[in-house]
Amino acid sequence: MTFEEFKQAFPVIVPVNVAWGEMDAFQHLNNVIYLRYFETARIAYMQKIGLNINVADAKNNENPIGPILADSYCRYRRPVTFPDTLYIGCRISELQEFGFMMEYQAFSEQQQTIATIGNSRIVMLNYFTGQKEQLPEKLLYAINQLQSL
Repeated sequence: MTFEEFKQAFPVIVPVNVAWGEMDAFQHLNNVIYLRYFETARIAYMQKIGLNINVADAKNNENPIGPILADSYCRYRRPVTFPDTLYIGCRISELQEFGFMMEYQAFSEQQQTIATIGNSRIVMLNYFTGQKEQLPEKLLYAINQLQSL
């Protein structure tokens, strides 16, 4: 996949400069760092669709529904080393009754290819009751607008 194809495939892309201190004993980016990068892209996506990601705000709101991370997956395709810039693409790959699946890809500027892929499942939760909630229509609309689904 070229960088142009990558940009067309993801409605949210966050550039991240790889820091020297993020490398591990094998002299490549430590595996846990990718999950942080994916989190950064996930939060950027949620902000774009107007999803309240602040639990304290949600609890003080009439509509205390917000996201919770249910699981994450990461596949390391190529080692990344300092210096590099990764572009973290994020999109919703599947809408579900009580949430959605998010897909991530990390495009390496240095290697000009996808270095890492991942996904996560997000569940909508009522912060008062602790119970799952259906995706609100307003949120579905925002997702469809951003992704042109």
